[in-house]
Amino acid sequence: MAGYMSSSRGPPAPDADAHPQAGLPRQPLKEGDISMGTTIMAVTFAGGVVLGADSRTSTGSYIANRVADKITPLSDKVYILRSGSASDTQAIAGYVQLYIAQHQADVNEEITVKTAVHLAQSIAYQNKDKMQAGLILAGWDKQAGASVWAIPLGGTMLKVPYAMGGSGSAYIYGFCDKYWRSDMTEAEAKAFVVKALSHAMSRDASSGGCIRTVIIDKDGPRRDFLQGNSVPVHWEEIVAPATARLANQAAA
Repeated sequence: MAGYMSSSRGPPAPDADAHPQAGLPRQPLKEGDISMGTTIMAVTFAGGVVLGADSRTSTGSYIANRVADKITPLSDKVYILRSGSASDTQAIAGYVQLYIAQHQADVNEEITVKTAVHLAQSIAYQNKDKMQAGLILAGWDKQAGASVWAIPLGGTMLKVPYAMGGSGSAYIYGFCDKYWRSDMTEAEAKAFVVKALSHAMSRDASSGGCIRTVIIDKDGPRRDFLQGNSVPVHWEEIVAPATARLANQAAA
């Protein structure tokens, strides 16, 4: 929010130290902070959602973790995908997990996806000048069924049929716009997520490693894991080892 303009008729411009949110830009990551340069996405299908993420976490040009899990459960049927600062998004997920546990104990029923999204969005928005957090929440509840919500940098809350985030997402918007369909089956939605993530991982140096997926429907979550040597390889990449080529040929 911009500060007041200096004027003889209006209030004085706010002091930067006293009002740290007044017109100041968001601070970048501090040197040495862990950034999840990443690709995350969630897609709806008839009866559920598919969440997917790569597993690379970096500190500058150094890969700090090759097998990070960026898909975090908030409740039994609501999960969050995290991109941005690893510490910021872990803190948000931890607080939301606590609030959800308290809420479910109070009302004695599972939380709705929308309520969980409001909790995460409130933290992200109120701390938008202090945190670097791009979030996607998805899940299933008995009131609204399956849904996907995006909370990009700044704390906006958007209900969408599918969402992408992270540095690798810029490379696959065209792919997703062309191939996403509202009538996909569970198997088609999962294949779509894996293919989109593999394309992003092949082009974005900050995305890579393995592919994790979670499918959530009325029966609960089901996790899957695709090892790095089984991730589809694309034409512009360095030729994969023989084991990966054989795995890709078998999958085709």
